[in-house]
Amino acid sequence: MRMMLTVAMAAILPLSAPVIAQGPAPIAQTDRGAVRGGVEDGVASWKGIPFAAPPVGALRWRAPQPVTAWTGVRDATAYAPDCMQVPFPSDAAPLGTRPAEDCLYANVWKPVAAKGKLPVVVWIYGGGFVNGGASPPTYSGAELAKQGVVFISFNYRVGRFGTFALPQLTKANADGGRLGNYGIMDQIAALQWVRRNAAAFGGDPANVTIIGESAGGMSVHMLNTSPLAKGLFHKAFIMSGGNGQSDKRTLADVEAIGADFARSKHIDPAGPDALERLRALSAEEVTDGLNMMALFRPQAGPPTNTGPFVDGKVVVDMGAAYADDRFARVPVIVGATSADMGGKTGFMIAGARQVAGVLADRRVPVWHYRFSYVADSVGQPGAQHATDIPFFFDTVRVKYGDKTTERDRAMGQVMSAYVVRFAKTGNPNGPGLPSWPGYTRSGDPLVDFTAQGRAVARPDPWGAEIDAATPRPASPSQ
Repeated sequence: MRMMLTVAMAAILPLSAPVIAQGPAPIAQTDRGAVRGGVEDGVASWKGIPFAAPPVGALRWRAPQPVTAWTGVRDATAYAPDCMQVPFPSDAAPLGTRPAEDCLYANVWKPVAAKGKLPVVVWIYGGGFVNGGASPPTYSGAELAKQGVVFISFNYRVGRFGTFALPQLTKANADGGRLGNYGIMDQIAALQWVRRNAAAFGGDPANVTIIGESAGGMSVHMLNTSPLAKGLFHKAFIMSGGNGQSDKRTLADVEAIGADFARSKHIDPAGPDALERLRALSAEEVTDGLNMMALFRPQAGPPTNTGPFVDGKVVVDMGAAYADDRFARVPVIVGATSADMGGKTGFMIAGARQVAGVLADRRVPVWHYRFSYVADSVGQPGAQHATDIPFFFDTVRVKYGDKTTERDRAMGQVMSAYVVRFAKTGNPNGPGLPSWPGYTRSGDPLVDFTAQGRAVARPDPWGAEIDAATPRPASPSQ
């Protein structure tokens, strides 16, 4: 009887209804149906909410399609599968579920006691565009939600499911010119879902911050410059996302890579049944052992996988877009770890500095950071790639368990407070936080989250060395 009453109540909720707390089982009404979550430690959460149809069968290598509406109340208390991949355990790309091709699901956290519309923070994971998922415990949004935001994460397709092209797909053009970059299309579809449904979970669709790390940070660049993402977010946070320059591969190049993959499976890429046979392959056959480790191994023969590329509609030439002021022009935080991939003058560290300069030149509010802190239990110098994530999320206790120290916790509290303040106001500064000056080329300031466990604002000590080793991006077109 109680279940029947819950279902009946959900069925009559208007689509714009906010969260209804029913003891331990809060129900929210999305635009496709009602979902039931759970409550823990003052935070309501909903997991495994579909934001697009399963991209399987004939929908493999198609733009994300609408979800079929459901009746009754859908259980949303557990993560859905992460997207298909060979797991690669690391800080950059851990997994909390068994991956599957049916993976386009979102997760939401909200403080139970909050009133009114809350700012929304949307997380985009990294993993080299071949690994990663929303389910790792370190990526939980519960701790940020406790500070007064709605936190949303989602999955997007990776590997050959996320980026793939073939002349037959181009000729069919089933999605109106959206070709090849299916993982980025998933991200845009997820942000469209956020715009339609944030209010159902107490969030403000007019105040959305996107935050991504590594491939997720690169994705933020792509979204910041994509015409298809215009208006879907209002602030951007780029963690180890490089310099905002595009891969030089073209659609023709990616079609050739797709053809080589078909040949590796004994399928003639020019055959009339090539696409049908490729879609008939199992998810494991399409993955074919691909993960981040495989990317760094010498490969015999031509490449059979690539990351996102400039297609001109979903992903544009980011360097040109930034140079010509064809981007979202939202407030930005950008940075990297102190021992990030490539070292001081590499793609991550120097890239973050370059992006800060480009945006400052265009009078976009931008704040630069460097993460130098190393958890006390790690016991070796240098903050490695992706190690800033649990501190910005305030999930250090999840990451380091009983080895977490008081200094670790304090660093996470300060860093996560900057994230929340930025999401709320478009500026990371706030009461009780060390001052974080906006970036200018003349002052060259950053905040260093130091090895000693403090947030210190100062001119970039590596600035001259980085500038001497890396060319300055193009100035804005006149």
